[in-house]
Amino acid sequence: MSSTNAPPPRTPFKASASTPGSAPSSSFLHQRDALVSEISMAMEHVLQNINKLNRSLEGVIAVGNEFGAVEALWSQFENVMAKEAGEGEEGRAQGNAMGEDEVGEGAAEENGDRNNGKVVEGRE
Repeated sequence: MSSTNAPPPRTPFKASASTPGSAPSSSFLHQRDALVSEISMAMEHVLQNINKLNRSLEGVIAVGNEFGAVEALWSQFENVMAKEAGEGEEGRAQGNAMGEDEVGEGAAEENGDRNNGKVVEGRE
């Protein structure tokens, strides 16, 4: 199949010159040819614009691909920082839990109201 933009061949209209309808049919054929050529030119223009758009998109994708290595580096940095922050929070949570227990026990012993975190009965 050929990919030309030429309109398909038209079938000739068989009308005799003496027929009164021959003038309108030739006018119709002339208008049809004009419209077909106008449509053909418009489609060619659309095709050119689609090709320009395609080239622009390829350029945008190429620029985006250039940042792939930078993105991978930042992702790795983010993962390392998140891991360290997670370990730091766990350490603080464990330290706070241990610190609160020690403070709680010390305060109970100082008050004399609690024995190992339990209320001592019989004391008022």
